Amino acid sequence: REGPGHTGSAMDAPSAAGLGGADPQLQRFIEVETQKQRFQQLVHQMTELCWEKCMDKPGPKLDSRAETCFVNCVERFIDTSQFILNRLEQTQKSKSAFSESLSD
Repeated sequence: REGPGHTGSAMDAPSAAGLGGADPQLQRFIEVETQKQRFQQLVHQMTELCWEKCMDKPGPKLDSRAETCFVNCVERFIDTSQFILNRLEQTQKSKSAFSESLSD
């Protein structure tokens, strides 16, 4: 049996790295599947976090307080994820600029 964190996909990101000269169509398929897997993981994390934060007592429908909480939670999660991605991109750019200046 597989652990609870396993998504059931046989192709993980590391397996894509070992396909250096493989068919470009296959590489593209693996990239798309890897992106889908990452997206599903993000949605799972966001759902878990916001559910814990906003759901006091589950009932037949959401009250307005819980609904507002969920909307704010999801928006902040997206903002935070975007901020982190932008920061990583800037760090990557500054590292490559620094290494290029060293090689001159």
